[in-house]
Amino acid sequence: MTGPADNRLQARNDLAWAISVGGIGVVLFAALLAFTWHFAATLFLIFSGILLGVALNAMSNLLGRVVRLPHALRLTMVCLVVAGMLSGIVFLGGTTIAQQTTALSNTLKSQLVNVKGFLERNGIDTSFFDFGTLSSAPDDAAPAAAAPTPHALPSAGTIAASGGAIFSQSLKLILGTASAVGNFFIVLFLGIAFATQPSVYRDGLLFMAPARHRTRAVAIVDRIGETLERWLIAQIITMVAVFLVTWIGLSIIGIQSSFILGIQAGLLAFIPTVGAILGGLIVVLASLASGWVAALSAFILFLGVHALESYVLTPLIQRQALDIPPATLFAFQILLGVVFGIWGLALALPLMAIAKVMIDHFKAEGAAGAITTF
Repeated sequence: MTGPADNRLQARNDLAWAISVGGIGVVLFAALLAFTWHFAATLFLIFSGILLGVALNAMSNLLGRVVRLPHALRLTMVCLVVAGMLSGIVFLGGTTIAQQTTALSNTLKSQLVNVKGFLERNGIDTSFFDFGTLSSAPDDAAPAAAAPTPHALPSAGTIAASGGAIFSQSLKLILGTASAVGNFFIVLFLGIAFATQPSVYRDGLLFMAPARHRTRAVAIVDRIGETLERWLIAQIITMVAVFLVTWIGLSIIGIQSSFILGIQAGLLAFIPTVGAILGGLIVVLASLASGWVAALSAFILFLGVHALESYVLTPLIQRQALDIPPATLFAFQILLGVVFGIWGLALALPLMAIAKVMIDHFKAEGAAGAITTF
């Protein structure tokens, strides 16, 4: 028989073990959070590659419903079609895109300067909006700045400082361009690699799960893959529709840079709610240069596109993909956008879709267990 002393010793040992395991769990969780925070950009980059792989695999599966071909051949056909479309857009509209991008940038800058002046004339402080770089120099200061001394040569320090500033700006531009191009090819490589052999990466992910939980892991991973595939296909259709309607509508209104505005509206449609607001704001600002009638027409077009996206395309195309309340999604977008920047804002919806699939699975499993117990 075990006495009270043995019971107390066993209780102390159990408590010490529980405290130790709990402490280790807290430390590991904190380390995971620190790792995620420090390498958030890299993790989001890898997740973007996974999303691209899922999208390519989804399009390959759709093609498989039409033609009976091996997966590798169908994926090659999808990649060639996508590459051909992008190359055609760049080849046929490259000059137009470059010209309209420059015109749009100048138009937006001038309109922001006009908005700044309007707000200041009405007694509104614009320092909060950081419009300092848009301020133009006063007219009376221009002659003084444009009349240098003809015989004064710059000093060696001035030349060195100017050369250093030019070198610094050039280096920043080169590094920024190299980083953007590198990130693009990383996402492209990861997407093609994941789409080429999806079963290999799926089996490898499931192999890391404990054997007693592998059945549950299989159900969760397959459900996440199906949800992301349906959502990505629906999102691609929505983005193409928004691009076409915006481009054609702005062309009919007579807005300059309609093609590039349509492209940015289609790309921003990938970001729910926030993307539509940003796209509409850019369209209205760019339309102000053509007059108030054009701006009002562009605003009405934006409302029509938003209504088409929110009340027609999303309910019809995405009703079986995701079912997330708009307020919950918007709050999650704002949270990730503030914490992680543009990466968190752009990838908030697929991340929340993954979390929702896991929550729904565990809720259904818990409900089934409760019914069985009852």
